[in-house]
Amino acid sequence: MKSASFRTLATWCAFLAGIAGLLYALSFVILQNTLLSALFLLLGGVASVVVWTGLYAHLHDIEAPFPLLALLLSVGAASGSIIHGGYDLANAIHPPATINQDLPSAIDPRGLLTFGLGCLGLLVFAWLIARDRALPSALAYLGYASAALMAVLYLGRLIILQATNPVIVIAAVLEGFLLNPIWLIWLGIAFRRLRN
Repeated sequence: MKSASFRTLATWCAFLAGIAGLLYALSFVILQNTLLSALFLLLGGVASVVVWTGLYAHLHDIEAPFPLLALLLSVGAASGSIIHGGYDLANAIHPPATINQDLPSAIDPRGLLTFGLGCLGLLVFAWLIARDRALPSALAYLGYASAALMAVLYLGRLIILQATNPVIVIAAVLEGFLLNPIWLIWLGIAFRRLRN
């Protein structure tokens, strides 16, 4: 990453996205607070756009145009998080008279963008990180594991449907409370250690 100021911004946004992801999982799974979960989903999506842009800037010369593909997929996923979080936040602040909870979101049906596209973007970024000498190779392996859990979450919500199914619960707990926050915070630490 050539810009030290953007690297600093990406570092802090990686920390913010990791913390927002953890707080999202906590508010969605344990507290079951729609207002907080929507807010953290939205904030995490905004912060992750900066993270993905920073990661693209760092990896853009490796196996081009794959870094661009990873950026586009990941920003699409972040946009899904932002829109989904914004929709849920609007409904939490001003609840409509009726909401059919059985219908999937028209914007992010069963997590298509957030988990499905996010899985693909992270998979490509992890593959690129494995080819980069400046970032820890273990970060790539953690990225692969996180992408696999996102795929389980998307397919589970699409096929199984019940959020209380053990497959979905275990994947959500592992991804939301451990892998995703750890990966993002570790990436922030790696960004911080990069040199111009």
